[in-house]
Amino acid sequence: MWTKQTPTQPQSPSQPQSQSQTPMPSAPSFQRTPEPAGDSFSNRPGMSAARNLACIGASLEIKGRISGEEDLQIDGKVEGPVALRGHRLTVGRSGQLSSEIAARELVVYGKVTGNINASDRVEIKKDGAVIGDIQTARISIEDGAIFKGRIEIDRPGSKPASAPASVPALRPEPAGVLVGSSAD
Repeated sequence: MWTKQTPTQPQSPSQPQSQSQTPMPSAPSFQRTPEPAGDSFSNRPGMSAARNLACIGASLEIKGRISGEEDLQIDGKVEGPVALRGHRLTVGRSGQLSSEIAARELVVYGKVTGNINASDRVEIKKDGAVIGDIQTARISIEDGAIFKGRIEIDRPGSKPASAPASVPALRPEPAGVLVGSSAD
């Protein structure tokens, strides 16, 4: 990622330095090389902290609660609740997740078993599988994906669906009475 610049040949003591040359301020001795295109890791200098990505590798198996304040990619096996409110969770092709999920976004390439609450969106890719209920504002399920459960779409800015609505129950009214108008 970093390459060292080769310094210019130093002048030998037998060659006097010209008075007309003024010393230049020293430049950094390292030059940044271009990063490969498509590299999704953002834990690099110059990247914003909001796009940091933590990874759980394919050989890791975790039993317990995971919570955090950064994006997370799971390629291993996780048994336990995952809470990343305001951040993105990606379950990779080899990833398996068993429990409740709370995140801003969820992208599933692997397998998820458990209920999902995503404040923004859920994407189930063509090889992905979700078994459980989903509550989100937006959802995308590609052809070939597996889904078994219930979907509840929340409109942005609306109250959570678990709160009872303030609409009165409909009941039959006696003939000749108009519901909803005032009798003046």
